[in-house]
Amino acid sequence: MPPARIVGAICASVPDADVGAFGLGIPYEHPLGHRGFTHSLLFAFAFSAFATFAYRRLARKTPSARVVFAFLLICLASHGLLDAMTDGGKGIGFFIPFDNRRYFLPFRPIHVSPIGFELAGDVLWSEVKWVWLPAALITLAGKFLGPRLRRYESTRRDAQGSPNHQSE
Repeated sequence: MPPARIVGAICASVPDADVGAFGLGIPYEHPLGHRGFTHSLLFAFAFSAFATFAYRRLARKTPSARVVFAFLLICLASHGLLDAMTDGGKGIGFFIPFDNRRYFLPFRPIHVSPIGFELAGDVLWSEVKWVWLPAALITLAGKFLGPRLRRYESTRRDAQGSPNHQSE
């Protein structure tokens, strides 16, 4: 079984499977169209639950179900959030099937990627600048700060459990 971060990367791309709706004759603005249900919070929640169950059944050693679920939910929901920051398209159906309206965020610095395989330089640079570099910085911060925070928590727990520690 691949590591959870690989499963997370796969889950983060699952919402764009909805481009197949075009081939089925489903229009963009339909709830099952592009950036519709598969970009909704309900889909993110349900798919994260399914993926967590499957991952924990197949993997030999995993973090707790809550940790896996939270990680996968962030991966899936962030896709719609980032798409809502693009400068094109017809919006994101965050609340489908409860509300079929589509939304954008007020801050939309990411150039929309064309559907297909062509990527213009400005579109690619926009994604690097607004998605990949921040993600890399967050990952590096986690790698750097994670062990230090764990040591701090461990030291703090040890101090609270020691006989010399006095409660108020």
